Amino acid sequence: MVQPTTITVSGDSPYDVVIGRALLGEVPKSLGNAVQKVLIVHPVALTASAEVLRESLVAAGFEAIVAGVPDSEDAKRVEVAAFLWGILGQSDFTRSDAVIGFGGGSTTDLAGFVAATWLRGVKLIQIPTTLLGMVDAAIGGKTGINTSEGKNLVGSFYAPSAVIVDLDTLLTLAKNEILAGFGEVVKYGFIADERILEIIEADPNVATDPASPEFQEIIERSVAIKARVVGSDFKEAGLREILNYGHTLGHAIEHAERYKWRHGAAVAIGMVFVAELARLAGRLSDEVVDRHRSVLKLLGLPTTYKAEKWAQLTDTMQRDKKSRAGTLRFVVLDAIGKPTIMAAPTPEMLHAAYQEILED
Repeated sequence: MVQPTTITVSGDSPYDVVIGRALLGEVPKSLGNAVQKVLIVHPVALTASAEVLRESLVAAGFEAIVAGVPDSEDAKRVEVAAFLWGILGQSDFTRSDAVIGFGGGSTTDLAGFVAATWLRGVKLIQIPTTLLGMVDAAIGGKTGINTSEGKNLVGSFYAPSAVIVDLDTLLTLAKNEILAGFGEVVKYGFIADERILEIIEADPNVATDPASPEFQEIIERSVAIKARVVGSDFKEAGLREILNYGHTLGHAIEHAERYKWRHGAAVAIGMVFVAELARLAGRLSDEVVDRHRSVLKLLGLPTTYKAEKWAQLTDTMQRDKKSRAGTLRFVVLDAIGKPTIMAAPTPEMLHAAYQEILED
């Protein structure tokens, strides 16, 4: 058996991200000896798998409880968080106990927020079971829930004690689920590691096969980038902003679609938009802008959006948590691997960039 790869996220509360296969046996060790009670937060679709995990924890001497929550963004509501707080209270969870987020990015966002807020913080283990969760949501300590005004507007920075990335959990996922997660993977390729783009361009079928060595390399490279960035800027005071490449418009599209779109699909369009914005500003070459479209199309991800949505999108972007004093800020590229911030682009420039991504 190939040994797992461990990537450490440094900072005030360092932790390890363990990447490999057949890793769920690592969970008891990650919890440690002080923990007695564990709440496993999982989407309803993973009820059977969560029960297997619960039984393994009980066999290891823990008192484990499972809590099913809605799938996807429907989980990230204050009513669901309150439901979980109720379970913790009724089960007499103390500060020495733990919460496990077992599922996709929405589940780990929610579980992290509940762990951060219960008794002002209990131990948190994240076990992402989607590609998006593995390369993004479960790593970095961002936790949160949505409101009717926008995505992730309520939340906190809260570091997990460990993240366990078991690639075997992806083997049964539908192909479109894997491809949607590649929106975030492509982001890492453009902001920091061109090798990721090269692997996809060489053979997108191999690159997106969870059983392939190339897939594991892509995951490890993506996790290493995020670990390096968040380890040096946990609370997004500076460098961490680069991880928002494509996200300002992407989050607005998700809101416009009532969170029925996959996050990676929305971010894919967002990346093409900011690439066009950078080209209009004279900062990015035609070649790199075109490469955005070609790589995303290889993965079957969208690169265009609806003309009639522009007014709604601009209104949502103004409320984005990355805006400062009402000023829109976008992560853009000067070249591959050279992200920077464009603050306060004119409405005319934003509209012109949007014209370049309209559906036919």
